[in-house]
Amino acid sequence: MQKTIRRVCKSFYHAGNGLRLVWQGTMFRIMVAIAGVVVIASIALPVSRKEAVVLLFSIVIVLVLEVLNTIIEHLVDMLQPRLHTYVRSIKDMMAAAVLLASIGAFFIGILIFLPYFSPLLSFLAS
Repeated sequence: MQKTIRRVCKSFYHAGNGLRLVWQGTMFRIMVAIAGVVVIASIALPVSRKEAVVLLFSIVIVLVLEVLNTIIEHLVDMLQPRLHTYVRSIKDMMAAAVLLASIGAFFIGILIFLPYFSPLLSFLAS
């Protein structure tokens, strides 16, 4: 039992170290900041539980893809001398995956938050 607890603690340590390494990337920090704004808005506004789940799921997908993007960038950079013609394509495709998820999350946020802000927008328009 004690070995299992030690192994689990070690796994959490390594996962935390991985998060620390990903945190060094500017894009990940920007995405976490945007996610924080979305979480605060979903707490401040009367967002339903289902809407909150969709928002959280969108946030997690974007952040996980950004972590995978960082991993792939590091791996491809190691292979660059041998496979240099593919390096840019692989990085661009992974960045495209993050971009697509981010655009999807943006539109999900618009669809969820727009009804809460439409009275304000119509007030400002008049």
